[in-house]
Amino acid sequence: MKTICPLVGLDHLEFYVGNAKQAAYFYEQQFGFAPIAFRGLETGYRKAASYLLQQGHIQFVLSSGLGDDNTISEMLARHGDGVAVIAFTVTDVRQVYQTLLQHGATAAIPPTSIDTEAGQWRFAAIHGYGDVLFKFVERRHGIFAPGFVPYSETIPSRRETGLFEIDHVVGNVELGAMDRWVNFFIQALGFELLAHFDDKTIVTEYSALMSKVVQDPTGKIKLPINEPAPGQRQSQIDEYLQFNNGPGVQHIALATRDIIHTVRRLKAAGVAFLKTPLTYYDSLEARVGKIKEPIDELAELGILVDRDARGYLLQIFTQPVEDRPTLFFEIIERHGATSFGEGNFKALFEAIEREQARRGNLEPVGRMA
Repeated sequence: MKTICPLVGLDHLEFYVGNAKQAAYFYEQQFGFAPIAFRGLETGYRKAASYLLQQGHIQFVLSSGLGDDNTISEMLARHGDGVAVIAFTVTDVRQVYQTLLQHGATAAIPPTSIDTEAGQWRFAAIHGYGDVLFKFVERRHGIFAPGFVPYSETIPSRRETGLFEIDHVVGNVELGAMDRWVNFFIQALGFELLAHFDDKTIVTEYSALMSKVVQDPTGKIKLPINEPAPGQRQSQIDEYLQFNNGPGVQHIALATRDIIHTVRRLKAAGVAFLKTPLTYYDSLEARVGKIKEPIDELAELGILVDRDARGYLLQIFTQPVEDRPTLFFEIIERHGATSFGEGNFKALFEAIEREQARRGNLEPVGRMA
């Protein structure tokens, strides 16, 4: 399919958090990110404090409102800490924005241009699923954004974890909304449908969900979208929608070239992962074929493996990183595989259900308060 509205790639993800300074420290110490730039009261910006963190090609912005009467504070009260902005790099903001509006997008920020001594910065945004903004950024200079200054404070000791890019960003939407968003990405942005998982594929004894994955024509941007499916008990998507007060970003998959090294570093720094029963590894090689990683080390760390027609992948999922059971991370290493670990769905969702039960949220449908 011809690209209607070309995107260069994922630019950054912006998180709205209660305390940006403390959240930045968490991502530095546990995930190995480096603080690069800052904007806040000290730089003359009085609406919010924001920290730009980088690792490889990954850019996270952590922002806190500096008063009760701003969007960030309102979003936090409604959703808690989480991803509020998915930003894409583009070559022509105005063209992208107009094309999106023609395809039914709801305007959030009209095309805006800011000139600085370093050059020009353009951006616009539309409303995405839930309260998430889809932002489009066009840069003609080397700085991240106007108002940000290089981070100059002493950086506590940290260890690189080997994460180098965002593999995919997963959104959870309400029942009936998945196809609408999939069609929007296809029709307005020239994306293509990469994968479709129905409630017979992603199902356990108690619950089910449905998922479709869209990607841009280059394969750089992958956006799975999940919605709940009827089941005996509340699904993980139902739990997310309840505690997030609506749709939003469920998890972010971060790519590494050495998942064993990365997971060891993350665990040593205190990152908590979902647990995988050791029985999963009893017939692993028979299920997925030969892999180069030692199976005993994968079992020790709880790393899952799956194979498709193009190769194999390794993946592992963190516990939620907020007090609410909403946002979590996936660590993934691909060896040719372009899929998302379909063979691991049952093991993964049973692990998630064990955690739901521990939180008291795996109740029969209709009994959740």
